[in-house]
Amino acid sequence: MTLHKGAPAADRKHIRHPVNPFYGEADPVSGMETSPPRHTLPESPLAPHAAYQFVHDELMLDGNARLNLATFVTTWMEPQAGVLMAECRDKNMIDKDEYPRTAELERRCVAMLADLWHAPDAVGCSTTGSSEACMLAGMALKRRWMHRNADRYPASARPNLVMGANVQVCWEKFCNFWEVEARQVPMQGDRFHLDADSATALCDENTIGVVAILGSTFDGSYEPVADICAALDDLHEKKGWDIPVHVDGASGAMIAPFLDPELKWDFRLPRVASINTSGHKYGLVYPGVGWALWRDEEALPEELVFRVNYLGGDMPTFALNFSRPGAQVAAQYYTFLRLGRAGFRAVQQATRDVARSMAERIGSLGDFELLTRGDELPVFAFTTAAHVTAYDVFDVSRRLKERGWLIPAYTFPPDREDLSVLRVVCRNGFSQDLADLFLADLEQLLQELREQRGPLGRPENEATAFHH
Repeated sequence: MTLHKGAPAADRKHIRHPVNPFYGEADPVSGMETSPPRHTLPESPLAPHAAYQFVHDELMLDGNARLNLATFVTTWMEPQAGVLMAECRDKNMIDKDEYPRTAELERRCVAMLADLWHAPDAVGCSTTGSSEACMLAGMALKRRWMHRNADRYPASARPNLVMGANVQVCWEKFCNFWEVEARQVPMQGDRFHLDADSATALCDENTIGVVAILGSTFDGSYEPVADICAALDDLHEKKGWDIPVHVDGASGAMIAPFLDPELKWDFRLPRVASINTSGHKYGLVYPGVGWALWRDEEALPEELVFRVNYLGGDMPTFALNFSRPGAQVAAQYYTFLRLGRAGFRAVQQATRDVARSMAERIGSLGDFELLTRGDELPVFAFTTAAHVTAYDVFDVSRRLKERGWLIPAYTFPPDREDLSVLRVVCRNGFSQDLADLFLADLEQLLQELREQRGPLGRPENEATAFHH
């Protein structure tokens, strides 16, 4: 979560603005002659409709989610899904004795994903998102390595995890929190993610696993999971190091099964021990829900599973969080029932078609160079062409924001910090009509940007990376 500081003293001082009588109950008894403080608790309660109006009005300044091409997170669901989530918002996912049917829906979702990813006997659970799912997968990798190296750990061996520099920040957090050395393969030239040779080059007897990403958040490309597994098979044969693979399929694990069914990246590869995905990304559910699955019970050490009985019943749990709403799990099951394989295929194909069309049209403008084309994840990244000197990607992002479009501009990881790009994420609900409007705005503002004397540069204190 984002870290926040307390408000400065000047902000904590309550400036008493008068309240319009139509806005609230402007009388001395209710205390609504002036607006409530923003950084300290009000002394008295507010009427429900007045409290709603204060919050509602401030939130009007948020961006339009449908125009946000930075986030992977689902921003639209059918009204029926919203009703279902409202009906489940008071259900605690952890309380499986009181809400056994919600627990059953979770079990069915795990079974559906296990079948989709070709491991019918897999075990798994829902999470708050892929970040938690990755933490759980990393914990299982480390514990299995500890079992294999009980005679050396912790005295003389420090575990490490191999990954590309393009991983989501949750993997860096995992290594920091659980005291694992993060061995990150830097980008080189036109190689923007992990490959088999670079992965195995960093492995040794203390490697707990290799993280392969099915759909890099930096450019939307798939990492070659099958090639990485094959290289690790050779390493096992030559040196005896039996190193498992975790597939971070935060986005691609809900794309590839429907659009790239022949691509082997999942449990069809024996070296893949676990997979995660974000239900709230291309699983088409509002945030936040994720899923973590292991090939079988052997891949998930039993001591990591906890059983509690003080809520009634005795059901195994594996999670970093305890209490959390069951609404998103119900919504995930709804989406699986609602779409089925054919429906998911149609939705994801339409999204990929929009991404590929946009990439082709942007590439034809002459101002940009495409890094990816939206033909794996429905995501593509591009940068300014070599001959463009009047503006940079940060200027484009800034100017598009003036028209309501959120397009992130950011630098790539080591060793390609010299490369700054723009990235477009196409999601369900971003139609070809909206894409046409976006391209029209982009072409219009390019006419102005070409007249600049030079790039304005990245604004100070602006994030250099994108948001998830």
